[in-house]
Amino acid sequence: MIELLSDPAVWASFLTLTVLEIVLGVDNVIFISIAATRLPKDQRRRARVIGLTGALVLRILLLLSIAWIIGLSEPIATIFGLEISWRDVILIAGGLFLIYKASTEIFDEVEGGIHTTEETVVKAVFASVIFQIMLLDLVFSLDSVITAVGIADHIEVMIAAVVVAIVVMMIAAAPIAKFVEDHPSTKMLALAFLVMVGMALVADGFHFHVERGFIYAAMVFAGAVEMLNLWRAARRKRVAENA
Repeated sequence: MIELLSDPAVWASFLTLTVLEIVLGVDNVIFISIAATRLPKDQRRRARVIGLTGALVLRILLLLSIAWIIGLSEPIATIFGLEISWRDVILIAGGLFLIYKASTEIFDEVEGGIHTTEETVVKAVFASVIFQIMLLDLVFSLDSVITAVGIADHIEVMIAAVVVAIVVMMIAAAPIAKFVEDHPSTKMLALAFLVMVGMALVADGFHFHVERGFIYAAMVFAGAVEMLNLWRAARRKRVAENA
């Protein structure tokens, strides 16, 4: 262990993997933040903490089961000439679930009208929200662990990078959730982002790899446009108040 701390290559792989884990965790944080809004305000922070803690535990357990993870990539069936593995099944199922959840949320935002606090409390069951979060955590954790195995050679480095990334996400989850809650238009943008991620997961499951960089670049551009709109609205509001 001491030898690892003095090895520059180990530190380089740790920093690289930590950054990648944080980037890969952005969609997870967005989903958790949006799912938690279905709960009463006094339960949202608890749901985010449980969700991200579950993600941490899942990723560590999966890292400790690397041989099993590698086995998930072995073909179990051939459908129309396409070799399907358990990893593909998990990615396809998780992607479809993410598309379904994001689409229903978009429908509720557009057609569902304004929900009162009482309606939200009745509709949102804490255990159900946590189950949904943990289900998506499994899909995102699988993607994260496969990335970790491909970059770092030491299990200690992988676990350390995952722990640091989850801590960063825990710190970022609250302000992200508050921002999305305060600006409904950004919630729609975040839901569209989750639909794109779901489509990318399904495509990966069918062996059509979509570079996440393209998705993130599109969302950064859309996010920048949304920030300009919010800035313009804030300036117009200040001008109106001073008039």
